Amino acid sequence: MKYLIVGLGNIGPEYHETRHNIGFMTVEALARINNAPPFIDGRYGFTTSFSIKGRQLILLKPSTFMNLSGLAVRYWMQKENIPLENVLIVVDDLALPFGTLRLKGKGSDAGHNGLKHIAAILGTQNYARLRFGIGNDFPKGGQIDYVLGHFTNEDRKTMDERLETAGEIIKSFCLAGIDITMNQFNKK
Repeated sequence: MKYLIVGLGNIGPEYHETRHNIGFMTVEALARINNAPPFIDGRYGFTTSFSIKGRQLILLKPSTFMNLSGLAVRYWMQKENIPLENVLIVVDDLALPFGTLRLKGKGSDAGHNGLKHIAAILGTQNYARLRFGIGNDFPKGGQIDYVLGHFTNEDRKTMDERLETAGEIIKSFCLAGIDITMNQFNKK
């Protein structure tokens, strides 16, 4: 059984480890913790994979830039023959305090351009997403600078633990299913 785990972000050194790239950071940490091979540059993105208990997790960092993420998701779903219910999108969320993790089976794009494009390309908002809180401590009109900015030193103190927990949620999604995983992790 195959799963497509998509960490949203933007390619390029200027976006490296910015708040908007927490999806990239999450799949990179998951790959590292599970001794996956290095990411390979392929069509529409960088991929690696590893197996756990008979399930293959294909990790994707789209190279399409955030606003065209749906192209990469659709391509890799088709290439690997992965059904929508086995797709999980990892995305930054301004509405959640830093480090808060929320798994959802469907929902709105909440103004997030990556999710908006995925929904437009797939023709549905009924896909799983793991929302990683990045907080919203910015002045009026400062949203773009904030999401494209770097994490604070305070945020970095708990970053490794939060990334590890996000990885546990992803593995549980693949092994136990979305309902059990939401019940177990969304309460924390």
